[in-house]
Amino acid sequence: MAQKLNIICVTGSREKLQMAAMFASVAAATGDEVSIFLSMNALPYFVKGHAGDAPVEGELGALMSQKGVPPFKQLFQQAVELGDAQILPCSMAMDLLKITHDDLDPELGPPTGLTRFLSDAEGGQMLTF
Repeated sequence: MAQKLNIICVTGSREKLQMAAMFASVAAATGDEVSIFLSMNALPYFVKGHAGDAPVEGELGALMSQKGVPPFKQLFQQAVELGDAQILPCSMAMDLLKITHDDLDPELGPPTGLTRFLSDAEGGQMLTF
């Protein structure tokens, strides 16, 4: 039976974004409905042309790059491509950053407010990173 998984990403650290992306891609690939809400320090990594790497918090973050672990953006993209996943940018964070939907990577869905995201998430699991 398919489940509903809702992921809120507010951090800009590599380890947390990586873990969120792993949850999203595995859940989507196994048939779960997945919604990812990107806000605060997570959203800038999904602006077109953003070239900086997310900072690491510890040893595992550094090892992920050295060992060739697929980057979090690739895993989020796979979740959208391979399953029932949507990545929703926070409308408030977009306003603060002065960016439009056209400024974001193409796999992102429509700007969404937190109230709407929480309403749509009702009845599903919620994870926050």
